[in-house]
Amino acid sequence: MLDGFSRKIEYLRISLTDRCNLRCKYCMPAEGVPKNSHWDILTLEEILRVVRLISKLGIKKIRLTGGEPLIRRNLLLLIKEIRKIPAIENIAITTNGVLLADMAQDLYEAGIDQLNISLDTMRKETFADLCRVDALEKVLQGIDTAIKTGFSDIKINCVPIKGVNDEDIAELAGLAQNRPIKVRYIELMPVGCAFDSGLKGLPTSEVRSLIEKKWGTLHELPPAKGKILGPASYCKLDGFSGEIGFIDALEHKFCDKCNRVRLTSEGFLKLCLNHKEGTDLRTPLRKGKSDEELLELLTAAINQKPQEHLFLEKNDHRDKRNMYQVGG
Repeated sequence: MLDGFSRKIEYLRISLTDRCNLRCKYCMPAEGVPKNSHWDILTLEEILRVVRLISKLGIKKIRLTGGEPLIRRNLLLLIKEIRKIPAIENIAITTNGVLLADMAQDLYEAGIDQLNISLDTMRKETFADLCRVDALEKVLQGIDTAIKTGFSDIKINCVPIKGVNDEDIAELAGLAQNRPIKVRYIELMPVGCAFDSGLKGLPTSEVRSLIEKKWGTLHELPPAKGKILGPASYCKLDGFSGEIGFIDALEHKFCDKCNRVRLTSEGFLKLCLNHKEGTDLRTPLRKGKSDEELLELLTAAINQKPQEHLFLEKNDHRDKRNMYQVGG
């Protein structure tokens, strides 16, 4: 369907849990994390009902996120059931990769089309400091296991942060030298912990410069055709099997092309990462609302999707929740 600004909305990100087995500094506080009860989060049946209904409005791609989605009980069953919905063309998952080596084959067989793995550094000490857990080797093992399993669309997501992983940027790009994967650099979003702690992202221009200094000229690639596209732009380096991507929502605003909405683990339909406005779906789901009533609610909500984010402006619309609470 089209939203109020004639953008085609076809992509839903679903947070399956607010819990995680890492404590990345830009996503979660080190301790004192309030945990939702089992009752607070949507059941698998409730998630499936939302997906079935929203697919009737034109949603074609589903991304499963968290927290860490691989820790959600009965995840594989959920994936298999989403796979049965005719309108859904693509199912993706974003994971920190810690459990991936053990689950890659099952995820592949369940029907995952696209795998995104969060990794901000190749240095063990930096990883342990940034993520507050020593698990780099498990993540690297997970990446290689996923490739061997047969996943054809694997993306590595890195968030460049000044004074934290600056020196690791170029080395991380090297993962795509001999692997058929995409290494992407995502601008730090001023959300939750990142906003409150004063962490500063590294401008994309500097990231590109660091990569070219080590690996040579980045050659721009045209957008892929026939796919439900995200906001990334991609480049090729000479001699590389994979690609290098950039997502810079602050430096180069792409709100006019935004095609997504988010569903939090608590059942809140979030229309923009920046804005706190949205629609509670958990309550009507549990009060026995009909499919027709829920479709009306979903349609009305998507029509209210904000025109643009206001990250760089002082306003009362900013969502003050941490990234793990809104879906990474």
